[in-house]
Amino acid sequence: MYIQYSYTILYVSDVLGTLEFYKKAFGFEQKFLTPENDYGEIRSGSTTISFANFKLGNSNFQKGFTESKLSEKPFGVELAFTTSEVEKVMKNAIASGAVLLEETVTKPWGQKVGYLRDLNGFIFEICTPIQYQELKFYGQECVYAIAF
Repeated sequence: MYIQYSYTILYVSDVLGTLEFYKKAFGFEQKFLTPENDYGEIRSGSTTISFANFKLGNSNFQKGFTESKLSEKPFGVELAFTTSEVEKVMKNAIASGAVLLEETVTKPWGQKVGYLRDLNGFIFEICTPIQYQELKFYGQECVYAIAF
């Protein structure tokens, strides 16, 4: 059986405003928008991030769902965007309306990361890619990560 992770849908109050935020903050391009403006997609490299409005979300889930709000504690989920220019991307995102959650730090494995919240309250991480290297010890393979 073949299965592949395809996209993420975030439920938001304003699909069009959210698309505009992600285009301005990160330079992503709009991939799709329904005529009703209740569902849209952006392209981030080979990954699609989708946004549906609360009304559409509630039509999908009979028992409803918890809406993400910037004024409340964030969900324990994040979107991660990799770049070699973490500080520059974070600065542009904040200028575009993102809210700083955690300043940029360098993790013990060398990866630089910073955390922001978008206008809907979702967490996103701006980070350098992790570089993986394989080593062989006595014929056994070992994979470890080095971030640049």
